Amino acid sequence: MRFLAQPEPEATPNPILPHWEELVVGSIAFAILCFILMKFVFPKMEETFKARVDAIEGGIERAEKAQAEANQLLNQYKAQLAEARTEAARIRDEARADAEGIRQDVLARAREESDRIIAAGREALAGERQAIVRELRAEMGTLAVDLASKIVGESLADEARRKGTVERFLSELETARAS
Repeated sequence: MRFLAQPEPEATPNPILPHWEELVVGSIAFAILCFILMKFVFPKMEETFKARVDAIEGGIERAEKAQAEANQLLNQYKAQLAEARTEAARIRDEARADAEGIRQDVLARAREESDRIIAAGREALAGERQAIVRELRAEMGTLAVDLASKIVGESLADEARRKGTVERFLSELETARAS
């Protein structure tokens, strides 16, 4: 007996199992999303990654090239600096040699000038000596004649006799001194 008929209770959905309609719609949406991602987004991302890798690798290669070029320039500058130092040392040595040559030349000229001045002085002294000897002879002759005139008591005024007497006296003196 059925007593009052009670309606069948509605089945309550199981929260663990989804509805088949939701599964179909979710699968279609997921497929569309995967298609869009694979067709448009992933290739763009791949291009971006490749560009970034190329930029990084290219930057590294450029940096290596720049480093190699910098090292080459540094070596060139070091070689040029060494060459410049060698050239400076050579120029300095040449300048010293030139200075020594000039010094020797100046000393030689100074010696020549000194010798010339000494020779000129000796010649001047010899000329002055001869002039003084001539003056002394003339004065000595006059004094000797005056003295002889006073001793003899007569005038030896005759010039020719006086010069001959004085010359004879001086010649006798020189011969006496030479002997």
